[in-house]
Amino acid sequence: MPPPPTPANVRVVTLTIDGQDLSARADETIIEVCRENQIPIPSLCYLDGLSIWGACRLCLVEIAGQGRLFAACATQVAEGMQVLTNTERLRRYRRTIVELLFAERSHICSVCVSNGHCELQHLAQTCGVDHVRVPYRQARYQMDSSHELFRLDHNRCILCTRCVRVCDEIEGAHTWDLMGRGSDCLVITDLAQPWGDSETCTGCGKCVQVCPTGALVKQGTSAGEMVKDQHFLPILARRRQAR
Repeated sequence: MPPPPTPANVRVVTLTIDGQDLSARADETIIEVCRENQIPIPSLCYLDGLSIWGACRLCLVEIAGQGRLFAACATQVAEGMQVLTNTERLRRYRRTIVELLFAERSHICSVCVSNGHCELQHLAQTCGVDHVRVPYRQARYQMDSSHELFRLDHNRCILCTRCVRVCDEIEGAHTWDLMGRGSDCLVITDLAQPWGDSETCTGCGKCVQVCPTGALVKQGTSAGEMVKDQHFLPILARRRQAR
């Protein structure tokens, strides 16, 4: 998708990403510039059309002159900035993050309805994760199949909050939220009521389509059958902003 035209009141800056000299609007983030210029950068919580969450930390980048790493989704570009997106340090961090995600919940790809269509699975392959070096947490959560159309499997949730944000910002139903802290955190509907009892859910399915794993899926799907479509998001987001 080509970048939108630059408004007259937005400054243009020049920067370097992985040795490429690029120009960008000063109000853009690093990950937006990377996507516009086909520079691959991993992410799970970031999704074009939704607000920034900055939780997964998979889009971490190095910036020259800075000792710490920066989340590309939450860092705006600046004049003269020099960015690296694929160093050995970053690859090591990303592999560890993916391993921790696998260890925290139960992600058995062979029996997952999103097998072959899962962003976490794809990232594991990209990062070279063929085994997990940390102990599995071995926690088990109940599945919520109370909804007529969809089901929720907390065991496959990575807490990216895409469902929360798309429900709030695009659909406007405010059905989803988070409960708890740390490893005990869960996504919930209507103050922890069963999804099928929700009085606010419109049944639109947007939360299911933006979920990167097999946590939110359609009822009746079996292993490998759940294919998701997120192309509607930027279009709906632009229409909502234009109101």
